[in-house]
Amino acid sequence: MEEEEHEVYGGEIPEVGDTDVPDPDIDMSAADDDAVTELAEMKRRLKEMEEEAAALREMQAKVEKEMGATQDPASMAANQEGKEEVDARSVYVGNVDYACTPEEVQLHFQTCGTVNRVTILMDKFGQPKGFAYVEFVEVEAVQEALQLNESELHGRQLKVSPKRTNVPGMKQYHPGRFNPSMGYRFRRPFVPPYFYSPYGYGKAPRFRRPMRYMPYQ
Repeated sequence: MEEEEHEVYGGEIPEVGDTDVPDPDIDMSAADDDAVTELAEMKRRLKEMEEEAAALREMQAKVEKEMGATQDPASMAANQEGKEEVDARSVYVGNVDYACTPEEVQLHFQTCGTVNRVTILMDKFGQPKGFAYVEFVEVEAVQEALQLNESELHGRQLKVSPKRTNVPGMKQYHPGRFNPSMGYRFRRPFVPPYFYSPYGYGKAPRFRRPMRYMPYQ
């Protein structure tokens, strides 16, 4: 049996001197320049971002200062004390006629003391709500103003009482008004029935009528 011959094809074997070997004498200054340029660009961008963040913080602080959101507890307490001091020199006047003007209210209470301000509350449509606040210069004028309770102005009896100071965060509870004709209406509690039907609420068992045998007649 004859042996088959196989041809082998191959490229030329490179010589030792032809291989690519990095030359240690190559200058790396160009690569170093590129790295320095990238580092400088990153530093510049970082500086711009820091400047933008500082500008945003400054704008936010300015807005909070204008809106009064940065009040410290000491200033809030001082404002509350000032409000209480003003309320101590003021009275609430109810059942005021809608056509009454602040000048007429001031003229009505000028015998009690020096009137500093008269405020008639309005609704969102600009119509009077029917009550007002009168602020005096002297605290003693409040007791004199209380003597004018149920006095008439424009044919209506005024309801005069000391002004109350509203405490922030406290909500007053207003129970239902009493109706003399109806009285207080209480909600009756639910009382379950004494007997629960096993067939469900309002249902009764259905019994079939037994069939009787009826012979033919």
